[in-house]
Amino acid sequence: MVYDSLFIDGQWTRSRGNEVTEVIDPATGGVTGAVPAGTVEDLAAATAAARAAFDRGPWPRMSPRERSTILYRFADVLQSWRDTVAPAIMRESGALPSLIDGVHFGIGLARFRHAADLALRGLDEVTPVRLGPGGVAGATAVIREPVGVVGAITPFNFPLYLNLAKLGPALAAGNSVVLKPSPLTPLEGLVLGAAAAQAGMPPGVLNVVTGGREAGEALVDDPRVDMISFTGSDQTGRYVMGVAARSLKRVVLELGGKSALIVRHDAAPVEAAATAFASFTLHAGQGCVLLTRHVVHRSVAGEFVAALAELAARAVVGDPATPGTTMGPLISAQQRERVVRYVDGSLGDGGRIVTGGTVPDGPGFFYPPTVIEGLPSTARAVQEEIFGPVAVVLPFDSDDEAVDIANDTRYGLSGAIISRDAGAAWQMARRLRTGAVRVNGGGTALDLDAPSAGWGHSGIGAEHGLPGLLEFTRPKSIAFRAG
Repeated sequence: MVYDSLFIDGQWTRSRGNEVTEVIDPATGGVTGAVPAGTVEDLAAATAAARAAFDRGPWPRMSPRERSTILYRFADVLQSWRDTVAPAIMRESGALPSLIDGVHFGIGLARFRHAADLALRGLDEVTPVRLGPGGVAGATAVIREPVGVVGAITPFNFPLYLNLAKLGPALAAGNSVVLKPSPLTPLEGLVLGAAAAQAGMPPGVLNVVTGGREAGEALVDDPRVDMISFTGSDQTGRYVMGVAARSLKRVVLELGGKSALIVRHDAAPVEAAATAFASFTLHAGQGCVLLTRHVVHRSVAGEFVAALAELAARAVVGDPATPGTTMGPLISAQQRERVVRYVDGSLGDGGRIVTGGTVPDGPGFFYPPTVIEGLPSTARAVQEEIFGPVAVVLPFDSDDEAVDIANDTRYGLSGAIISRDAGAAWQMARRLRTGAVRVNGGGTALDLDAPSAGWGHSGIGAEHGLPGLLEFTRPKSIAFRAG
């Protein structure tokens, strides 16, 4: 996986600029590769190619079966490259092998293929036939057409998975796409250009251009782009929305989270702590849906915190390539400094660090699992997304108080409840202001049909399942008279 060009209009194209972006291995701090730093001119060329592919190319005019056949082939190509791509994911993003197999390839390709499956089922509908004046019958066909050119902007935390989660529905619906991956993880975007070429995707349907903020803004602001699908922080999401508004683009925003895990009085605290620990330390806490606020009934809070501390003591933080490692690094020195500021600031807000909180010696951007208790609900570490392996424990005395604490956030992306009383947990779940809730761990299998939709500062629009696919379409009503 060495790329010295960008993927534009179905071919590898030299950047219009001369700068390169070094890819840093977060486990060592050393350079593990380099790619061209995409420019505004590169984005303009990619957008022109995507525009031409949509306006004059075959892709949006293919049948769903023709498009899905190419998308299935694309997924098969990428899967066949697993042994080449996996080491690059590890060195570029710091992901553990289990995450590479489970999230990036497993869930990522499953969602991609499922979007192609949904398109095959057909998205068009016909309303019931109705009689009008004089007994004339008629109905309306509701046609789902692709939006046009989609700009997809993805972050660094789960790059291959997030790239696939956007490309699947966008391409299955018949759109053309310009993908701008994070400058921290560009390889996992460029490899998709190679897969598109191998799968026989028509030129211009998928374009991949690297670059930073300036390139991203150019993509969002370009009037030739019809829609932006963005995943990232809520601060950047607000900015993206403002720029997109200049040309009244459609936006789908999947933004930050500060998700709560509610542990009721009847829960087993040690088992609940295992769930909590697995979530807030997943990929070193770099995930918007992770459970970082642990809202625990006061009667079991002591056992819960003690179990968390024990799990943290047994954690093996290190290079993902080293067997036995259970948590890898943060993505960059800058991200680790952000985590340190939040943890140190929590002491001034009255917090007590139960475990962790100290930067280890040596290379790499590592930070230990950290648990904080004693913070008021107004503390920054309670209210703001840290994006690191940091959890805050907030005690409660009643179900009403637990719901109030869980809802005391500007975010609403995910949440969870653990209780032996499934009925009470169900009632609490209905009251949580969030797009998704898992009760006692949720279902046993990945539900590809379930959408994800952020509330509040967690986003606009839906992802995954049929609702996520429909975001990339426009409805057109065609009324007709029978006979």
